[in-house]
Amino acid sequence: MFETLQSKLNSVFRMLKGQGKITEKNVQEAIKTLKLSLLQADVNYKVVKDFINSVLDEALGEKVLSSLTPDQVFLKIVYDKLVELLGSKNEPLDLNSNPSVIMIVGLQGSGKTTTCAKLANFLKKKGRAPLLVAADVYRPAAIDQLVSLGNNIDVEVFSGDREDPIKIARGSIDHAKEKGYNVVIVDTAGRLHIDEKMMEELVKVREVSNPSEILMVVDAMVGQDAVNSAKEFNDKLNLTGFIVTKLDGDARGGVILSIRYVTAKPIKFVGKGEKIDDLEPFYPDRIVDRILGMGDIKSLVEKVEEVIDKEKAKEMERKFRRAEFTLEDFQEQLKQLQKMGPLTSLLEMLPGVSGNLKNIDIDEKKLKHIEAIINSMTLEERRNPKIINFSRKKRIAKGSGTSINEINRLLKGYEEMKKMMKRFSNKKMGKMKIPFNF
Repeated sequence: MFETLQSKLNSVFRMLKGQGKITEKNVQEAIKTLKLSLLQADVNYKVVKDFINSVLDEALGEKVLSSLTPDQVFLKIVYDKLVELLGSKNEPLDLNSNPSVIMIVGLQGSGKTTTCAKLANFLKKKGRAPLLVAADVYRPAAIDQLVSLGNNIDVEVFSGDREDPIKIARGSIDHAKEKGYNVVIVDTAGRLHIDEKMMEELVKVREVSNPSEILMVVDAMVGQDAVNSAKEFNDKLNLTGFIVTKLDGDARGGVILSIRYVTAKPIKFVGKGEKIDDLEPFYPDRIVDRILGMGDIKSLVEKVEEVIDKEKAKEMERKFRRAEFTLEDFQEQLKQLQKMGPLTSLLEMLPGVSGNLKNIDIDEKKLKHIEAIINSMTLEERRNPKIINFSRKKRIAKGSGTSINEINRLLKGYEEMKKMMKRFSNKKMGKMKIPFNF
């Protein structure tokens, strides 16, 4: 999402590289480019103005003027100010009540209903017992959609009479207490545009449910309109925070950098894909790391720890050291990798990679082809690929809908990996290449 902004900001820092020190002249040139970069990223104009003044004041301070590395100092100043702009730290949910009620609001089309299910799934994994509440009685099939999503994650959905959102919200609290649910997530109705009737209904839902959290779901792709809507929702409902969706899209990043400043309310979660697991707590410093091309190793490690089976990982390490890695093992690794989400999203978390993603051709379909090829093999073939002759390759190609050339590439990559493992086990590192070209 932040590739364009990252590229422009890097050009700002390059302007100061090689300079003897930060002077009023060279910093003014950098500030002008920085301002333009933020405006082009669709950051709110007032936010840009105040941010630029804050950076300029600090950049022209005495301590900075004596610096021998002005580009690094300026990068540090921009980094700190961006983190400050985004809220400095992660703001956890208030879940101290029993049950704790989370009211989800937003405009139609922002991904509100799906986000409710993602949040329920997230909290369930953290040991909570969530109840989903279908209080959107206006949008066709909204209740059925939430019921379907609830079934997928094994979370009950309360829909009451399916007619009166006020009664549904009130009834859900009693139902939660009776059944022992400790978190109630209320999916409220959205509209294409904010209107008085909509706001009045939301105020009534808030009154009967007494939520500890009122979170607005905001579509990152909408830009400045989303910031304006957020301000109106906050004025009427006194929001406790935001969930920003569609960060995996090609939005310019303006919503993320504007919304907290305009409303003084934190972003608590971000949605980065369509899968039920694609919801993450919002950490300002990690987002700034990504914006400035520093990667996000912390989030990557957390994602790996969440997905990877530790016992399987130990067994895989043992096989790796003994060069006993089979195609069956490789198939298992592929499954683990796919659970972590799109490869592009994972690469964005690596330092120095995200800015170059436009130059990397990542074809996710090739992973599917590899999986189909391995699935079309017999157990014996997966464990001992040397027995795969031409006639077997023809059968595998037909069964997987691929070509013999693709099967040959997979087998060649597998053999190269085996050789690489042998070098590792013998502690002879040498020059190594990644054997599978995805």
